[in-house]
Amino acid sequence: MSTDLDAGRAERTTSESPAPTGEAGAPSRWRRRLSRWDVRFSPYLYVAPFFVIFGIAGLFPLLYTVWVSLFDWDLIDDNPSFIGLENYVELMGDAQFWKTLVNTVSIFVLSSGPQIVMAVLLAALLNTRLRLPTGWRVGVLMPYVASLVAIGIIFANLFGPNFGLVNGLLEVVGLDRVDWQADRFSSHVAIAIMVNWRWTGYNALIVLAAMQAIPQEVNEAAVVDGAGALRRFFHVTLPMLRPTLIFVVITSTIGGLQIFTEPKLFDAMPGSNNGGATNQFQTITLYMYQSAFEREDLGYASAIAWVLFLVIIVVALINFLLTRRIATTGEAKR
Repeated sequence: MSTDLDAGRAERTTSESPAPTGEAGAPSRWRRRLSRWDVRFSPYLYVAPFFVIFGIAGLFPLLYTVWVSLFDWDLIDDNPSFIGLENYVELMGDAQFWKTLVNTVSIFVLSSGPQIVMAVLLAALLNTRLRLPTGWRVGVLMPYVASLVAIGIIFANLFGPNFGLVNGLLEVVGLDRVDWQADRFSSHVAIAIMVNWRWTGYNALIVLAAMQAIPQEVNEAAVVDGAGALRRFFHVTLPMLRPTLIFVVITSTIGGLQIFTEPKLFDAMPGSNNGGATNQFQTITLYMYQSAFEREDLGYASAIAWVLFLVIIVVALINFLLTRRIATTGEAKR
């Protein structure tokens, strides 16, 4: 009975005690409010450093370039004059700009297409049972980590018109020498070979990673159905590599349209940055560099930069539309 009385007394005491208010209840309310703020705003704070750095190092220079392109702005001019869209109008009528655009597209086509094909074939070879597979993978990546300046100098000598190794090999097989740096198409081929030598191994490792992510059961089912190695490669492996190949194509497109160092170092003339004696392998980025730091016309160079940006956007959009169409067609066939 005493236990029942004590329980009833405790229950009455609890029911009669007032709810925590004032200073005693404030910490509890603030704790709940901070908890809600933490759930709501913490994810934005975690990703904020990326956007802050991107805004400072990426977005601000991009928008500032638009502003500079609207001025007649010399490199050491403290009082640029506003001219509106005159730089863009002059650029559209600049025959040299259109020549550099054709050069850029030509080098891009000669490099990106063979590069992706070779990367896929090299990845398929590395995906087989090779001895010391890590050594082979490091080996194909070595051109990418090598100094680009050294690569440019080496290839400029390899394709030298008089004492280059490539012309020597052509003579051995009974062919005539080629003036790789003076001829427009030949210079594009030589620069494309330089680009492919550097980037093929890098792209091959990306494709290899995607190949190794394909479930083994898929290949085993194809083997059970009687599919040979080539049929499995074209009808099983390649369709499942589509997202990775799209990524490689887009990154190669962006890099190919921004090519700068290879043509700059390929010029055999000492101190010349013109992309050849007649600008036969001058690219858009090289022309932009010369406009800004040789002609000291920052406004015109900024206009070139923005037109190149729009060209890259258009090409990326075309890639996206083609990608969506290919994916839709593949899903319909399945």
